[in-house]
Amino acid sequence: MTSSAGRMTREEAGRLPQVLARVGASHGITDLACKLRFYDDWAPEYDQDVAALKYLAPRLAVDCLSRALRGPPHDALILDVACGTGLVAVELQARGFLQVQGVDGSPEMLKQAQARGLYHRLSLCALGPEPLPNPEGTFDAVIIVGALSEGQVPCSAIPELLRVTKPGGLVCLTTRTNPSNLPYKEALEATFDSLEQAGAWQRLVTQPVDHWELATSEQETGLDTCANDGFISGIIYLYRKQETAQGERGGLSVQPLGDH
Repeated sequence: MTSSAGRMTREEAGRLPQVLARVGASHGITDLACKLRFYDDWAPEYDQDVAALKYLAPRLAVDCLSRALRGPPHDALILDVACGTGLVAVELQARGFLQVQGVDGSPEMLKQAQARGLYHRLSLCALGPEPLPNPEGTFDAVIIVGALSEGQVPCSAIPELLRVTKPGGLVCLTTRTNPSNLPYKEALEATFDSLEQAGAWQRLVTQPVDHWELATSEQETGLDTCANDGFISGIIYLYRKQETAQGERGGLSVQPLGDH
């Protein structure tokens, strides 16, 4: 990330205290029903708030995914899980991915996503309590950005992402790595490792990111925010689902990648 990413307009700077308070409140909600109501209320201002927060996860995650998929991007069928207002779809379209479906647990967020006109289909689904509304082996890639934390998508829902992915397809996931989210991250990675040991998928990329989004408080960083320019950190994971048979792929071809 360049230093310009930390700069903001005067209008954004004026709104920043309100934005930090709102985002900090969202991080503190650990009940899913309460969090979904919070997102419903937040939906009309969500995009401008995360812009003020310098939230880079959608772009970085889509970059990671797009590097791993070979072949024409318009041939790839992609599911955007916990799609919110559609920030991931914006990044996907910019890279030529046009067959995108989305699911989210917030009706008001889905209204904002629908208004973008970038999704072929949008479905209301609170992943965790509910399964994904798709048949097994549907998508060339599944991506979930910004929803893997306490009070949102539980670790127990990760196999659902795999279920709807085609054999040989990709699953891209993100989470925050600041101290307040570390217990969830540890449980998440234990789930990932268990699935890999069972032969369900293979890790292709683990990409730490220092500048994920602006910290809402010093408590979120666990140290002086100046040490990381006021940002908290995050991480991107990319996995490939197990093939159905040796040399057989159920979807688009995948470019081999090592850890970043």
